[in-house]
Amino acid sequence: MKITVNGEPREIAAATLGEALAELGYGEARVATAVNEGFVPAAARAGRALAEGDRLEILAPRQGG
Repeated sequence: MKITVNGEPREIAAATLGEALAELGYGEARVATAVNEGFVPAAARAGRALAEGDRLEILAPRQGG
């Protein structure tokens, strides 16, 4: 299906957010996620279905000051 990941169009086979993170190479990385501008907590990713045209944002924490 076609979705947008961090502003870039992508084609993925995953049906859920959890599967999409694994497919995109994030696996068990500690990241924050949002689908269509709505925050999705880590515990809910496996059950969060994705649909054609969804907008996925993946944010990694940064350190420094």
